[in-house]
Amino acid sequence: MKIRLWPRSLIGQLVLAVALMLFAAQAINFALLVRGQSQQTLAHGGGMAVARIIDAVDRARRGELPPQQDERSGEHGRPNRAQKLVVSDRPLPLPTGAVPLPDLADYVEKLLGEADVTAESVDAWALPQRPRLRANIPGRTVIVSAQIDGRYIAVRGRIPTSGNRLQGFLVWQTLSLYLLLLIPIMVIAWRAAAPLRDLTRAARSNPALRDATPLEEEGPSDVRDLIIAFNAYRSRIATMLSDKDRMLGAVGHDLRTPLASLRVRVEQVDDDALRDKMIASIEEMAAMLTDILALARSGAGTEGREPVALRGLVEELAADYRERGKDVAVAAAVDAAVLARPLLLRRALRNLIDNAAAYGVRARLSVERAPGAVRIIVSDDGPGLSDEQIRTLVEPFARGEQSRNRATGGSGLGLSIARDIAEGEGGALTLVNRAPGGLDAVVTLPTA
Repeated sequence: MKIRLWPRSLIGQLVLAVALMLFAAQAINFALLVRGQSQQTLAHGGGMAVARIIDAVDRARRGELPPQQDERSGEHGRPNRAQKLVVSDRPLPLPTGAVPLPDLADYVEKLLGEADVTAESVDAWALPQRPRLRANIPGRTVIVSAQIDGRYIAVRGRIPTSGNRLQGFLVWQTLSLYLLLLIPIMVIAWRAAAPLRDLTRAARSNPALRDATPLEEEGPSDVRDLIIAFNAYRSRIATMLSDKDRMLGAVGHDLRTPLASLRVRVEQVDDDALRDKMIASIEEMAAMLTDILALARSGAGTEGREPVALRGLVEELAADYRERGKDVAVAAAVDAAVLARPLLLRRALRNLIDNAAAYGVRARLSVERAPGAVRIIVSDDGPGLSDEQIRTLVEPFARGEQSRNRATGGSGLGLSIARDIAEGEGGALTLVNRAPGGLDAVVTLPTA
């Protein structure tokens, strides 16, 4: 399973982008604060140590501080926990667990150089803190030792440690920023995304449904302007479709009238063979006109949607075809209902059954349930279709039989009409070859 790290929705992208930017900003802030705290710690601990070392050097040079002596000294110059300053000719012995602090040593050496005090070496350590003092005395005990004029001057002091408090502060600061920024952004994004979702659903709906309610104009001004433009656009489409229907009605009426008159006159022809051919041509023209008008009007019309019991529908269609001598039967049908326009759905299924009976020897009807949908399957025992034919035969005037004779090939509009009707009902028409042989024409409709 492929995992998407970047969300698709507008709300998800905005929230993730702001969260990542906040995290990056807080990481930079944390790095700067840690660096500033480190500099402050060095200045606090190193500055006091340098001041004491310089004072001890001056006193020693004036002879005010005897060798091997120190303030609050222990025996043999070994410092105890209360000692602040030790001056000795030997390196300072350190307790077990002392941790070197090279940054503090470099900082002290730099300050001594700025004070014109030359140190042969400078070292710094952090002493382990006794457990009973950890909760009462903040910070760490450090020792800074400098070798100057052949003598070792060691200064003990404390430097503050507030790393845990700094981390806690940054955590609470980050959470507060997330709450203060992400919640308003989510609200704003939702106000923009909700109308966009409604707009997407409306755009995917069938434009032939002219009774569609205009979308409510809500959301930010940019989204409202888009919805206003979409409502006007859909209104213009509905007007154009209505004009088309009126034009087609007029064309159908104007063409059928002379065709009917022409047939009446043709029936008066004495030559029987010539009369039959002329009548057949007139009937072919009338049938083609009916198919063209049906294709142009598919999905439109004044018929309302109502629940349609599919099992009863396919059984009724199969019985009607058997009465006319066609090999049409119901293979399997579950009790299912869809919300559709019955006459249009019946016409689509008749077109599919006619194709199956004409090209596939016989037709078998089935009704199956699918997740959230119902599948009406018209199966035949014909040779099936190639992938290219499956792709092209649902287009208007595309025919599997290449002659233009309606008796053998029809007008090439049956599958197009069935497809448009299925899509107008919110479903789809697919053609699938069966493995044993034959073709399945599947009309998938959403359940009622």
